[in-house]
Amino acid sequence: MVVLVMLRTPGKKLSTSSVCRCSREQRRALKMLADAPTGVSEEVLVVAYGFSAEMLSGLVLAALARVVSETRTVRRGFTIKVERYRITDDGRRALEG
Repeated sequence: MVVLVMLRTPGKKLSTSSVCRCSREQRRALKMLADAPTGVSEEVLVVAYGFSAEMLSGLVLAALARVVSETRTVRRGFTIKVERYRITDDGRRALEG
C-alpha cells in the first residue's frame, strides 16, 4: 500500500516538498534514485531491492520521481527501449525535509 499525505491549502499551489510525508520505504527508494544519476530500471528496483511497482508508481504520481525512456542500439543493430526511474527536484527536496 502506498501512503502519500498531500495537504492542500485553498488558494495556494501544492508544494510536494513541504507537504509530502514519505514512508521509510519511499525515502529509501528516493535515496537510491538520488545516488543514481542515470536512473534505475524498475526491474532492478523491484527484483533486487524489493520495492513494489505500486509504491514506485506512487512516487511518480506525487512528482517525486519520473520515468525516462530512451532508445538504445544493441548488437546486430537491434534497438531496445530502456525505461529508468529518476528522482525529480521535488524528490530531492522531500529527502532534505
